[in-house]
This record gives sequence, structure tokens and C-alpha cells, in this order.
Amino acid sequence: MKPLTEKEIRTAFVNCTKGEAKRLSVPRDLADQPWGDLDFLGWRDPQAPDRAYLVLASAEGPVGIQLRSSGAGSWQTRRSMCSLCVTVHTGGVSLLVAPRSGKAGQQGNSVGAYMCSDLACSLYVRGKKDAGVGSRLRESLTLEQQIERTVANLAAFIAKVTA
Repeated sequence: MKPLTEKEIRTAFVNCTKGEAKRLSVPRDLADQPWGDLDFLGWRDPQAPDRAYLVLASAEGPVGIQLRSSGAGSWQTRRSMCSLCVTVHTGGVSLLVAPRSGKAGQQGNSVGAYMCSDLACSLYVRGKKDAGVGSRLRESLTLEQQIERTVANLAAFIAKVTA
């Protein structure tokens, strides 16, 4: 992924108002991000831990979505699989819900998916971050194919948000 500026990030959001995008908390360490290992930029809001954000580079430019996580529950101690990168975590997967864009979102419609709580899918796929024993299943796919699958899964989720 090519490095993004704060302005590019703020203008990428498709499921929030311009005012909300202007007020959201962008990572302060953009220059220190491992851009070469990222397929998308994902982060949690330090002032509001139930909020998360994703920005995916696409052919039309970056596309960002805001997400909310569900409250803490008993599921956090179970082993769960991220629907984007297929990494298994014990307590490290959250149901993240995105309001739909446009009129559907204004009516309260949303789309959800189980994702790595820290949104570090790109690093888990590449083995740069470890989720523990048994977190990455043995696969016949190459690393490149696993990366493509992760990006395709996120693109499909974003398509549901913008549909």
C-alpha cells in the first residue's frame, strides 16, 4: 500500500458525513506505519475504543469506512476466526459493524463482520505479527494468494457497505 496522508484518509470515508470524517481520530504515527506490509490501513480510535476505521486503496482511490464494535461479552474468550484474513484468535476477534452509506445508512442499516480486533490482518497474513499457536491454518495457498483473498474479502465487505 502506498503511504496515505491525513487529508487523503479523511476524504476517503464513504459511510460518514464530512464533519464526522473531519473529527475522527487519525493515527498520529502515519510516517511510522509499515506501508510496504499493509494491504489496508486499520486502526482503533484511542479516545473511543468502540470505534474503528479502515482505509483500502482501490483503483478509484482510497475508500474508508467507519466501524463500531460490540460491547465486551463472553465471546471474547472463545477462539474465533477473522472473516478477512482467516486468522484464528482467542479473544482477538470482534464483531465490527459499519453503517451503510447513503440513504440506507441514514435509515440505520448496517453491515457487520468478524475481524481481527487490532485490524492488523495484513501483518498476520505475512507472519509479521503472531496471534499465538494455531492462529494461522495450514493452507495450500501461496502468500500472494492469501493476501489477494484478504483484500478481496475486505473489498466485498466495503461493497456491502456502499451498495
